Order: sequence, then C-alpha cells, then structure tokens
Amino acid sequence: MKQQKSLSMIDERLEAAIKQTGAKVLILDPIQAYLGGTMDMNRANEARDMTKKFMIVVPVVFLSIISGISSIGDIGKLKRIGTKVVGFYIVTTVLSAIIGLIVAHIMKPGADFAVSQIVDTGEVIKPAEPMTVSQTILSMVPDNPITALATGNLMQIIVFGVFIGIAITILGDRVKNVKKVIDEANIIMFKITDMVMQVTPFGVTALVACSVGEYGLSIFNILGKFILTHYIGAFSVVLFMYVFIIKYIAKISLKDFFTKITEIWLVAFSTTSSSGTLPVSLRVTEEKFKVKDELASFTLPIGATINMNGIAVYYAVTVLFVAQVYGVELSLMQQVMFIFMTTLIFIGTPGIPNSGIVLTIMLLTTMGLPIEIMGMIVGIFRLIDMIHTALNVTGDVVSTLAVARIEHMYKE
Repeated sequence: MKQQKSLSMIDERLEAAIKQTGAKVLILDPIQAYLGGTMDMNRANEARDMTKKFMIVVPVVFLSIISGISSIGDIGKLKRIGTKVVGFYIVTTVLSAIIGLIVAHIMKPGADFAVSQIVDTGEVIKPAEPMTVSQTILSMVPDNPITALATGNLMQIIVFGVFIGIAITILGDRVKNVKKVIDEANIIMFKITDMVMQVTPFGVTALVACSVGEYGLSIFNILGKFILTHYIGAFSVVLFMYVFIIKYIAKISLKDFFTKITEIWLVAFSTTSSSGTLPVSLRVTEEKFKVKDELASFTLPIGATINMNGIAVYYAVTVLFVAQVYGVELSLMQQVMFIFMTTLIFIGTPGIPNSGIVLTIMLLTTMGLPIEIMGMIVGIFRLIDMIHTALNVTGDVVSTLAVARIEHMYKE
C-alpha cells in the first residue's frame, strides 16, 4: 500500500477538497505540530497534560532556573548547594518509598479485594517498556532546545537552563543586560501566574464530578481502602520525615511552617501538578519563609521535576496493592529493588504524559505483576494524585528550607 505524504499549506489536495465539498471556510489547527508524534490529540487527558505546560510552566521553569543559577554568582557555591539539594531529594524519595511500603503492609489494601471485582472501565492499558540507564541519561539532554521548549520536556528544559545559567555566571558583567532581561521576564511570568491561579481551584469539583459521572460511585466503594492507604501513607511521610527535617534541620516552628504551607497545598490539590504549583511555591518560599531568591529559584524548579516523594508513596502502595490482589508475595530483595527502581525512574518522569500511570505500568511489568487492574485505578487517579502532588511540593519546600539553613541563605 502506497504511503500518503504529509499535508502542507501548498498541497494541491487542499484545493481539490475545497472544490469537492464547496467549503466556504478552511481552518488549519497549528497545535498538532507541537504535540509530537506520540500524542493523540483526540484523547483529552493526554492533550491537557501537554498543553497546560505551555502558558505558564515552561516559561517559569526555564526563566527561574537561569535566574537562580546566575544570581548565585559563584560556581563553587553552586556546586556545593546543588550537591546538597539533590542529596536531600534522593534521600527523601528513598525514605518516602520505604514509608509507603510499610503503610501498605500494615493496611493491606488488596488483601480483601477479589479479582472478580475488577471492573472494565474501557481504559486501554498497554504494557510499558522500561527505559535503560543510558536511555534515561540521554533523554535528559535536548537534541534541540527549541523542541524541548515547544513540547514541554521539563527535564531537558532544566538541563538547557542550567547550562545557560552557568554560562551567564562565568561571563559576568559582559552579559549583565541579558541577565537583567531574564530577571524581569521572570517577574512578568509570576504576575501572569498569580492571575491564572485565582481561577484554578474552581476546576477541582468539576474534575472529580467527571470521574464520578464516567465510572460511577461504585468504583470508589470498591477502591475505598486503596484510596485511604494512599492518604495515610502521605500523612505518615509528613509526620515521620518532614516534621523531623523542619524541626531539627531547618529549625522552623511547626506551627509557622504548616500555617504558611497551606496556600501551596491548595494550589497543589487544584492542579495536581508539581510544576503547575511551582510559581506559588517560589513566592511562598521567598516571601513567607524568607529564603533568598537565588536559592529558591534554583532548588524548587529542580525539585518540581525530579523530587517526587508523593509519587514514591503512590508507587509503593499501588505495587503492593496489585501484588496482594493477585496473591503474589514480594520478597525483601524484590522490595529493595523496587525502591532502587523508583528512585531512578523519576528522572524520566517529566517528559511522559500521564507519567504516574505510565510508570506504574512499567514497574508492574518489570516486577512481573498483572496490569489489568490499572483500568480501575485510572478512574480514581486524580483523587490520589491530589494528595501525592501536595506531598511532592511539600518535599521540595522542606528540602529547600533545610539547605537554606545549612548554607545560611535566609533573608535578613
């Protein structure tokens, strides 16, 4: 069968189609060019996850990372801070996964769940191919920075931004006008973000109602214990890990912390996106917690991309839930390997639409567990994603506060 060539603006087939149909108006949709070959624009969940990055998230991440790095002004200090913050992100991710496993073992959300209760929701669930270490590393480096910006690949955007920030730091006064433009553009983006975020919370009720209308209330009854386990796991991370870091490393009053962090939680619940919450996280961290702008602008965009404490809990609970449903006993070594894999795969998360679902399937496939039940989990994913996103952004702020205390980078 002869393969048809792609359609272009000067294609004679357009003229022939207009004459044949008698069309009075021709509308060409340019957004397809930016969604990428793997994106199905007819699936709302996929298209929404990609397009929501364009207006706010991509510019904020790109400009903040450049502004933050160039404002530090010292390559040695940048290296020291970077090592500490990434270290915090890795350690808290590992501990979150461990806490998630412990809570899932105690709660046993899948122990009383019969395989016959699995409901066919109509979601197409396909096995996912795990990425190799080399593929993961290569995926971080943009072949074309413009393409990374257009498609919203946040990890590649951060890598590109880091190089620009370092170059500005090295060149110093020779590019001071460039730095000034970036800093002022960053301020403009924060103002736009404030305007958009004022209406964002109104979408939460509609989105939850959409899930109820599509799958019915019965799916929430069946998976009630599963949902509850996720929330208990998230609160356990706050209680047993974040409270310790806040009190003994960041040395901040717990009452003061939880009062100020509430605004970030509300936005995280509304957007279910760490990157979407980033502008508010930056403003609260800089204005209310009084962390120096250059530190927050460097650590928080990176944290929003690779520090996924909440998703670590999600993976732990979900994998154990599936194993319990099917009566599969995971050995201690398998669970250790799971923690290791969970920590590594976060680097590849930002560039994948619906990454929570995709990477869960990848983990289940890698560990030899069935994936059929994921169709039901997709239906209630937003409910559990709300609490895990809140946990993600809390982890970003907590780690930043700890590094700020260690490096003496609070505003006077």
